[in-house]
Formats: sequence, structure tokens, C-alpha cells
Amino acid sequence: MVYVDLSTNQLTGNIPKSFFQLKSLAYLDIGWNNFVGLVDLSSFWGLGNLVYLSLSNNNLSVMDMDGEGNNSVSTFLPRVTKLGLARCNLMGFPGSLAHIHQMSSLDLSCNRISGAVPKWIWVTWNSRLIYLNLSHNMLSIMQLTSYVLPFNRLQTLDLSSNQLQGQVPMPSPPAEFLYYSNNRFSSMLPNFTLYLDREFRISRNNISAHIPNSVCDSGISVLDLSFNNFSGRIPSCLIEDGYISVLSLRDNQFEGVLPNNIKDQCQLHTLDLNNNKIEGNLPKTLTKCLQLEFLDLGNNRMVGTFPSWLGRLPVLRVLILRSNQFYGPMGGDLHGDDKSREYFSSLQILDLASNNFSGSLSRDWFEGLKSMMAELNTTGHIIRALIASDEYQDTVAIIYKSIYRTFDKILTTLTVIDLSNNSFGGTVPVSFGRLISLLVLNMSGNAFTGAIPREFGGMTLLESLDLSQNQLSGDIPEALTNLSFLGLLNLHNNQLVGRIPKSGQFSTFQNNSFEGNLGLCGPPLSKPCGGSPAPPSAVHAKKSSDVDVVMFLFIGLGFGVGFAAAILMRCGRIGEWFVKSARALWT
Repeated sequence: MVYVDLSTNQLTGNIPKSFFQLKSLAYLDIGWNNFVGLVDLSSFWGLGNLVYLSLSNNNLSVMDMDGEGNNSVSTFLPRVTKLGLARCNLMGFPGSLAHIHQMSSLDLSCNRISGAVPKWIWVTWNSRLIYLNLSHNMLSIMQLTSYVLPFNRLQTLDLSSNQLQGQVPMPSPPAEFLYYSNNRFSSMLPNFTLYLDREFRISRNNISAHIPNSVCDSGISVLDLSFNNFSGRIPSCLIEDGYISVLSLRDNQFEGVLPNNIKDQCQLHTLDLNNNKIEGNLPKTLTKCLQLEFLDLGNNRMVGTFPSWLGRLPVLRVLILRSNQFYGPMGGDLHGDDKSREYFSSLQILDLASNNFSGSLSRDWFEGLKSMMAELNTTGHIIRALIASDEYQDTVAIIYKSIYRTFDKILTTLTVIDLSNNSFGGTVPVSFGRLISLLVLNMSGNAFTGAIPREFGGMTLLESLDLSQNQLSGDIPEALTNLSFLGLLNLHNNQLVGRIPKSGQFSTFQNNSFEGNLGLCGPPLSKPCGGSPAPPSAVHAKKSSDVDVVMFLFIGLGFGVGFAAAILMRCGRIGEWFVKSARALWT
């Protein structure tokens, strides 16, 4: 037997000792199971024909007796060229690996390896290594003689999620996939773009740099520089030339305007420029990017009216324009011939919060959100840009249950509409009730009037509803008690009246959900709903006594005048005026 692949099953227990008797074994993969126990890596080196070994992603604790605490190695030097030891509770680099000269693929990710990356990785394997994954460890130092790594065949280098610092090392010739995210790197080679190929991900570091125009010659398809201190202008070719699939520059210091000459072959899946200093208008040539799924321009300085023309993009799922300077209405009736395609039919996250949008909301506009009207499998799946060798996962930050939260994995079931802190007015469209898969609706801080539509009771998956700080009136619809998943309800500072419903989730909400509505009563507010108006007879008696007092006064002034005034007093406002005047004189 030369080939054994038992990976991705539910196998348990210890690794069978019979494996070590298969002297002809060349390929052994038992990864992604539930094997347990302490394993001596050197025990596999007796399999003289073994070239592929994967123990990754079990519950094993791997050690290396040949490489720990002594300088000798096994009589049979290991011939393994591809080794997978991901998530094997390793505390350090297996020492016997230093004696392997033909290693082409090594995965030591998701362990507890700290300290330095040994020099022999760069020196011994520079002519053979194709794949190296050291991610998700605690590495802090790289023993380098140069920040240009001289590899002949390297395709993938993954150093992400460690504690590495200083200048970023770049392989030459360029590797296709370079992953450095979640470290403490602080600087780049001045001409770092010369070492880029297909993917370069270096988010969440401390890098201050510019993007040189030479990036246009790299042919890169995924560029993630997010959560750093990059500055300057974004080279126009990154957006205009159309060859890039993912451009994530969020949380940096980029400035300037976006280019408006996007080519027809645009391949953009993700354009994320959130939290920079981008100005000007949104380029209408983005409509050429028919594969665009994720567009986040929030927290910039952009201007213009609502880009209804983006509704023509067939797969746009996420549109975030929050905290800019957009203005005007969202758009009118979309049933006209010229607007029949502007429906945002795939949209699942719409965030327009904190702009200057105004006007009434069109019922027809929200009836175009077909994706939010579909019944979804509540498990969902993650939105990914299907690109290159590794699927890119977008990051989105939204207000979710009153907390500004970041989602690194966006499920198709995460459906959000946030229109808060604008100047929208008029009544709330009843068409919201058809968005049966909507999870979060925030319309707070506007000038909406009229009643809360009872159709809101149709959004049965709704988890968060914020209608606070508007001018809504009428009672709270009993239909809202149908929202059994509602974890947050905020109706404060409106003009609502009547008894607060008691059933369903309403029994869990506190005072702050309803405060600032003087007409509301009943629990959880302290204002009771039991008060009744005074009996008509009592009111009539009070009015009669008022009249009698005034008539008595007028008798003293003269019977004729007093009698005439008393008669007038029984009729409307003149009477009321006389009553008040008489009381003032009497007191």
C-alpha cells in the first residue's frame, strides 16, 4: 500500500500503530478528524518512502524527539516534501525539519509557536519551497539577512496573525499569494509593489506608506491594505483598469476623488474605502462593474444625490454610504420604463445613516428589494468573493442592536436597513412589512409622521427595530407582538399614545424603549391607563355653579345688565370669558 487518505471524517482515538509498519507508504493524510494523543513526529521518519504527511486539524499533541534536546537525527533522514501539522499543539519548530533539504510545502499554522522564524527556512529551502504557512502562531522575529527573500519557486507565503514587526519581507521573484495581516509590521520596502503578483493582504498592521503608481504594473487581483496608516491618493488604475477583484483600503488616510473612467471589463467584486478622506461624487461608471457585490464608502467626505443608478448592478448585496454628505430624496416611483432595472434586487445591507437625505420614502422603492422579501434558510452562508486560491471574506461595520459592530463574516441572512440621522419625512411606507427576511431596521433621528404601520408585524425575523426621535403618532400596533425574535425596540421621543402592548417580546422591554411619548401608558411605564373622565353630571354641576356665582355678582351691579350677561354666558366663549373675569374680581 502506498496511498492512504482518511481525511475529513469523524475518526477518533489514537493513531493506529499499524501505520508505522507500512514501509511502502508514500502518502498519508489523516487530517480533519478527531484523533487524540501524544505523537512523536520522528516515529514517521522510519517510513522511508513517505513523501506526504498530514496530521492537521485533529486533537493531537505533536512533538519531535529527534529535534528536541539533542543534535542527532534518525538513521533514516525524512524524505517528506509536503508536511501538514496545522493545529497540532506545537510549541516550537520541529528540529528535524532543519535536516530536510527538499521541503516544498509546510503548514505549521494554528499552533503555539513563539519566538523567531529560524534562518534555515529561508536558506535551506529557498530553491524548493512552494507553500509556507506559519499563520496563527505567536512568532515575533524573523531571522533575515535581507528583506528581499530569495525564493525560486515560492507561490504562497502566509505569515498572518502573529506578532511580527519591523519591515515587511518580500519574496523575489514575486509569490502569487502574500498574507501578512494581523501583525505589527510598521514599514514597507519603498518599491514593494514590484514584488506583488495576484494577492497581497496586509490588513491590521501599523504601516505608514503610499501606494506607488508601479502597482499598476503588477496585475494584482486582491489588494487588502485595510486598518493601517496608508495615505496619499489612490492610484486611479486600481479602479479604472478593471483587472482587480478586491480593493479594500478601509480605515486608512487616503484622500482625493475617485476616478470616473472605469473600463468595460471591470472585474470588481469588492470596493471598500470606508473611513478615509475621499471627496467628490461617486463615479457613475461603476455601473460597468456588473460583478460588484460589496460597496462601502462610509465615513468619508463624499457628496451628491442618492445613486439610484447602482440599482442596475445585478448582484450588489452591500451598499454603505453612512456618514458622508449625500443629500436629497432616495428616488421616486421606479416603475417607469427608464427605471425598470433600478431595484437593488440582490441588496441585503443598505446603510445611509448620518447624511442629509430628505423627502418622503417611496413605497415602490422598497418593493424592489426582492432579496429581503425571500424566505431564507436561517443558517445562511458566508458572502465570499470567489477569487484565486483563497476566498476573500468582506468586513462590514453596522449599528446592530444599538452597538456599532464589525462583522468579519457576512452571512446572507444578515439583512439590514439603516436610514437613521437624516431628514426623511412623511409617513412610513407599509411596504416595509413585505421585507420578511429583514433583521435590523433603524429609522431613528428623522422627521417621520403618522402611525407605525401595522404591516410591520409581517417582518417576523426582525431582531432590532429603532423608530426613536421622530414624530410618529397613534398607538403601538398590536401586530408588533408577532415579532417573536425582537430583541431591541426603541420608540422613545415620538408622539405615540395609548396602552403599550403586553404580550410577546413586549414583556421584556424596559422604560427606555417608550420614554418621551407623553400619551403612552401602562407597564413598563409608571403612568397607569385606568383614569376615566369626570361624569357629565359633575361637569354640568360645576359649570352651573360658575354661572350662579357670576349671576349673583351682576345682580349687585344692576339686575338688567347682569341678567343679560348671564344669558350670554351660557353660550360659548363669551360665557367662559365672563366666568374668568368674575373670578378674578371676586378674589
